[in-house]
Amino acid sequence: MQTHPKKRIDVIVEAPLMRRIIDRLDQADVSGYSVMPIVAGRGHDGLWTADGQISNATQMVAVVCITDASRVDDILNSIFGVISNQIGFVTISDVAVVRPERF
Repeated sequence: MQTHPKKRIDVIVEAPLMRRIIDRLDQADVSGYSVMPIVAGRGHDGLWTADGQISNATQMVAVVCITDASRVDDILNSIFGVISNQIGFVTISDVAVVRPERF
């Protein structure tokens, strides 16, 4: 089966920032994204877990999108103001897709 190269952008942030991130992705005409809860992890400050949290203020989410390499800088520029001083991280990785028209 033929595959096509794309870029995957993962934005891991505190849940209250999710709406602002996806608003920026919408403004940047990103064709699609997924949001997933992050239930536990280990970071700069050590282990953490969402267990027992009363609100989503300290919970984390992953916002994931796949796009053409030519769009990565524009997308990162559109979300940078939201994430630059927040807890979390952003990664960009190479992926291969089988239906390139979807991205």
